[in-house]
Amino acid sequence: MLNEISKSHNVNFNYKSDLLKEVYVIPLADDLSLNTKIETLEQQTNLIFTKISDVVFSITKPVTICGYLRDNLENPLYGATINTKHNYTVTNDDGYFEIEVPSLATLLTIRFIGFKTIERQAKFFKLNSCEAITLIEEAEVFSSVVLNGYIVKGIEKQQDGSIAIDYSKFTLLPGLIESDVLHTVQALPGVLSVDETVSNINIRGGSHDQNLLLWDGIKMYQSSHFFGLISSFNPQITQTATVINNGTDASYTDGVSGTIDMQSSKTIESNFKGSFGMNLLNADLFLNAPIGKKSSVQIAGRKSIDELVRTPTYKTYFERVTQDTEVAENTSNVSNSNQAFDFYDASLRWLYKPSDKDFVRLNFMLVHNDLTFDESALFNGVEETRESSISQKSISAGLNYKRQWNDNLSTVLNIYNTDYKLQAVNANIMAEQRFLQENIVSETSAKLEGFYTQNQWQFNLGYNFIESEITNLNDIDVPRFVRRDSEVLREQAVFAQTQFRNENKDFNINFGVRVNYIEKFDELLIEPRLSVRKALGHHFEIEALGEFKHQNTSQIINFQNDFLGVEKRRWQLTDNDSIPIIKSKQASLGLLYKNKGWLIDVKAYYKKVDGITTQSQGFTTKYEFEKEKGSYDVLGAEFLVRKNFNHLNTWLSYSYIKNDYTFESLEEIEFPSNFDITHAFTIGTTYSNDSWNISTGLNYRVGKPTSIPLLENEVTDNDINFDSANNERLQDYLRIDASALYKFKINKTLRSEVGISAWNISDIENPINNYYRIDAEANAINFSRYSLGITTNAVFRLYF
Repeated sequence: MLNEISKSHNVNFNYKSDLLKEVYVIPLADDLSLNTKIETLEQQTNLIFTKISDVVFSITKPVTICGYLRDNLENPLYGATINTKHNYTVTNDDGYFEIEVPSLATLLTIRFIGFKTIERQAKFFKLNSCEAITLIEEAEVFSSVVLNGYIVKGIEKQQDGSIAIDYSKFTLLPGLIESDVLHTVQALPGVLSVDETVSNINIRGGSHDQNLLLWDGIKMYQSSHFFGLISSFNPQITQTATVINNGTDASYTDGVSGTIDMQSSKTIESNFKGSFGMNLLNADLFLNAPIGKKSSVQIAGRKSIDELVRTPTYKTYFERVTQDTEVAENTSNVSNSNQAFDFYDASLRWLYKPSDKDFVRLNFMLVHNDLTFDESALFNGVEETRESSISQKSISAGLNYKRQWNDNLSTVLNIYNTDYKLQAVNANIMAEQRFLQENIVSETSAKLEGFYTQNQWQFNLGYNFIESEITNLNDIDVPRFVRRDSEVLREQAVFAQTQFRNENKDFNINFGVRVNYIEKFDELLIEPRLSVRKALGHHFEIEALGEFKHQNTSQIINFQNDFLGVEKRRWQLTDNDSIPIIKSKQASLGLLYKNKGWLIDVKAYYKKVDGITTQSQGFTTKYEFEKEKGSYDVLGAEFLVRKNFNHLNTWLSYSYIKNDYTFESLEEIEFPSNFDITHAFTIGTTYSNDSWNISTGLNYRVGKPTSIPLLENEVTDNDINFDSANNERLQDYLRIDASALYKFKINKTLRSEVGISAWNISDIENPINNYYRIDAEANAINFSRYSLGITTNAVFRLYF
């Protein structure tokens, strides 16, 4: 057969004389191309055909490389990734891996978070035995992983109590076929969304604006596409997400409820790689290309496919976003048409390492959402049409420069600018009026940190400057009315952090202090932060966390029909009076048990947050139009039990919260919070191997608190007369999800994934919010908004 191919295509084959003994193939058609014949022979023989030149191919047997990855204490490293240009694998619970490579010259890359990356040709591995390979910890990552596979592969618990999700090792969660960053974090105990969106994530009973969202060190004010239904952070370029709900490092600024710190890869790739994917909502492309030996560039883009085809999934999402808004329905004399929605995002990263001591990263991100529709009405028998629209966009750029002065000392400079704009044009055709609303945020930050490591100690000292400007505009053309409010706030901070970890790594303490000065108010805020972890034998660990934090920005809702009722929240700066500086303090205690695949993690915590306003809490019933300031107290507990059976992970999580408001100026001083989800359960199981990821799960929680009109006295003086605040609850929430992903190799350079998912399989109608309005007969009418019904999705992805 090789002789025939040589004659037909004028090529030669080089191979060892005994390589082809007793190797049989099915004859190939003469009219096939050379590439097709080569690929067919590879599939039939399991031999590797390598193109040496245009006319020469070498034939070799694939080489199997195996080994055990260990840290310096001989602990196995579970979930490390081993990549070649054509293949990849992940270490198991024992740190073992096995991978086939086409030749001894093949370059293997071994990665594990917190450890230095190894790049080594296959010929430098022991081929006759599976050797133990020790990975060296990164000097900058003093707080390394303490527990792998916290829920599923890729979710890891850190030494400081935070939870890190590594998407390069991540398998699958129920209802998801892609690693949506802000959906996956909701798998953690104490993290949920009362309205099933990623733009309203509630960490330990806090509102979404109390979360600090960082992407490669850049603060992000926009977190979603589809106005809350999917994350705006492209999962193909985002490698890790760390969730911190207490004991925050002193280098972090605001986020009184929690921090979600997303990071992209810091590895300069030596080979070109990329991926293309499409699901029933959007298509995406990711490219990672080396530029010489010292730099590489990463480009990622994602765009909705509605302009090509409107899928049932897209239609379901659109109806969920626009239900009970002016987009979906209007007054009886006005009709809506030509509803169109488009979203896209683009990311660009340049990584440059001019020397062994210097590392530069440039990051850029663009996020855009745009919704338009026409309003039409008859005037004197003539139809008039005007367009209404709402757009939401962010542009962010950042520079990160690290200098490793010696083995002990390093410095990091991080500078960013982020701009966010929410704009709505409401064409009221009956009143012949145009109403323009804008919410604009612009923030610039510079942070310089120094790290010094000596034996078991690490010291961190830094300075941070932040300037934030927020502008709100309301512009009506008839009658002419313009109100533009713009505020600027500058804050400076110095912080110091000390961390100690003993030689056995069974005791870790991290203590820091952040001192903040707000120039405009002459306000000095001192914020201590603490995290302590101690192992008790081989199976138990205890942890204690505490922190003081503050923030100067919050989101408010003035009216439910703001911005067409689609995205009602607008950002606003503190004035240190009617909108106070939000201040929090929190303490927690935890106990963890792990043994033979079992994990039990129990935490109890107390959190108090002062300086909230009624406008920031999303009241839709009683106190909807009040403008008062107050606080909330949370007493909570979180419980997680997980069992790992080889390829199967099963878990049960439970969260308890008692979350109460205190508003001294309201009729009721104390009452349950709008985010008081007293009981929440999650049960899930994920099966994963080299080819399949399959996951199913159930989510149950009690209904969201709400207020109802007083029975038989619902309306008084044309106002709704509510009973006690939040003395009732919506219907309990129940959702069952499933997803499956199949991974396969097409050839030695291409691999692919196909998957399907079903969200809310049982199609339960879960109310997520409600409000009341008075009708023409002076009756209080209840309106409800509902979560997604049964929603399916499918994905195809090609890696090259």
